[in-house]
Amino acid sequence: MKNLKILATALIAGLGMLSFTSVNKDENKPQKEITAVAKGYEVGDEATDFKLKNIDGKMVSLSDFKTAKGFIVIFTCNHCPYAKKYEDRIIELDKKYKSQGYPVIAINPNDPNAQPEDGYKQMIERAKQKGFTFPYLVDEGQKIYPQYGATKTPHVFILQKENGKNIVKYIGAIDNNYDNPNDVSEYYAQDAVNSLIKGEPVKTTKSVAIGCTIKVKK
Repeated sequence: MKNLKILATALIAGLGMLSFTSVNKDENKPQKEITAVAKGYEVGDEATDFKLKNIDGKMVSLSDFKTAKGFIVIFTCNHCPYAKKYEDRIIELDKKYKSQGYPVIAINPNDPNAQPEDGYKQMIERAKQKGFTFPYLVDEGQKIYPQYGATKTPHVFILQKENGKNIVKYIGAIDNNYDNPNDVSEYYAQDAVNSLIKGEPVKTTKSVAIGCTIKVKK
């Protein structure tokens, strides 16, 4: 009888441990899913299309650019000092590569409640002031930047159209000197697009994006 009691106690304890383990695993599942979403794209992944409001009030999608061979998608904003330093270089990228099939698509990922300088009205004013030659879209609801995995402003994702899909070819910074364009020694974004135009592999597919953190709604 004593042995039976001991066996029963051990069995109950074992079942309890199994139940506890099962609950913990279930609790961890959502956290893993969140991490996977926040991670964003890797080089070689297919980037899904989006439909976001431009500063002219029109909705813009990548599919609207029928003749494009790819895209220079840049998450940027109004207020960030790093983003401001790169504005002229972003304009130059668009002017240089749009005619060759790789237009710039700029997206503001910041929540205006967290950073009022990045509001829609302010976006319109900034674009007019700087003479933006590209779409400047607002990520309303902050749904797109997590899909891409953008963490900074600016953060670049260069895409190439392949069999009707937008394939990620480069992720990271525009170049290696945000402060002074005259001191740049590595032109990451430019070199990547040049390689794609020539039909060659991109040599540097990733770099560390330097900039301000994306301002999230609290």
